[in-house]
Amino acid sequence: MPTRGKSALARRRAPDRAKHLPVGDGLLGRVVDGNGRPLDDLGPLDTKDSRSLASRPLNPLQREPIREIMDVGIRAINTLLTVGRGQRLGLFAGSGVGKSVLLGMMARYTEADVIVVGLIGERGREVQEFIEDDLGEDGLARSVVVVATSDEPALMRRQAAYLTFTIAEHFRDEGRDVLCMMDSVTRFAMAQREIGLAAGEPPASKGYTPTVFTELPRLLERAGPGKVGSGSITGLFTVLVEGDNHNEPVADAVRGILDGHIVMERQIAERGRYPAINVLKSVSRTMPRSIPEARRPLITEAKRLMATFADMEELIRLGAYRKGSSPEVDRAIELEPAFEAFLQQGKGESTRLNEGYDRLAAILAS
Repeated sequence: MPTRGKSALARRRAPDRAKHLPVGDGLLGRVVDGNGRPLDDLGPLDTKDSRSLASRPLNPLQREPIREIMDVGIRAINTLLTVGRGQRLGLFAGSGVGKSVLLGMMARYTEADVIVVGLIGERGREVQEFIEDDLGEDGLARSVVVVATSDEPALMRRQAAYLTFTIAEHFRDEGRDVLCMMDSVTRFAMAQREIGLAAGEPPASKGYTPTVFTELPRLLERAGPGKVGSGSITGLFTVLVEGDNHNEPVADAVRGILDGHIVMERQIAERGRYPAINVLKSVSRTMPRSIPEARRPLITEAKRLMATFADMEELIRLGAYRKGSSPEVDRAIELEPAFEAFLQQGKGESTRLNEGYDRLAAILAS
């Protein structure tokens, strides 16, 4: 590019050499790969817009504060781990504990305008099952699904993750509230590890290269509330904890980046309670600023009684606790079956936010 006639202090915009892929309403109801090409045999995409995979981060001072609740249709989450509109939440679970089913339920029942789902590094068999059984026709109709299965090259798996956020950002900038889901962040990190090792990076923590921990915040920070007056991206990201170790490197790094975490435990799933959420080990950092003031005592009382039973559970099951020793423990024991029933929710069942509050209030009033 000629520079004649330009001042030495003149600003020059660097050309955008980043890859551009299709975005827009033409993607709704479609399943695409990491290059934005359709995988569903429904013909070519009807999209006119494209967007760079490398987006400029929003100025943090221009983001709208998180004050409103995102109703996801799950009782345990709505009432005890409330999700704020624009929050980024991690779903930490081992394999086979039911995280994909929970994601599908939230995609079907959420009040978000658009759902963008990234299936990164998933088994090929599970993709069809998730779309048909977990997401369903109603969920797919307002969703975009980006797929890069485990047999895809690492670069394609990494690109599919960035495409997921690029599509979500397009809808956010149009003023829509987006629910962005990724299953899983761990497999994105594994893809980045493969790329880093191939490029000659030294393996650092448990074989993960330094760029893994650079790319994780760069990717996940793209979710969140938009500018004042625009839409938002509420992020739900699964983290596959290896060997059920919730302190392994990726889980530890992601927990520090996100605005909260939901812990799913194998022991809860083994006794038949789904979703297998451990409410006491989970936290939503935006919840205190989002929930109505009148509901706070209700939530505090419910969690206190659940914690009381959890502390005494082993003694109770061994028969070492005598009824009448503590009124609070007695009440926790009395309400424990009702709390278990409250936390359990069928795959085809949806509970709106106020319904959950009312049901919890009825349990505490009994």
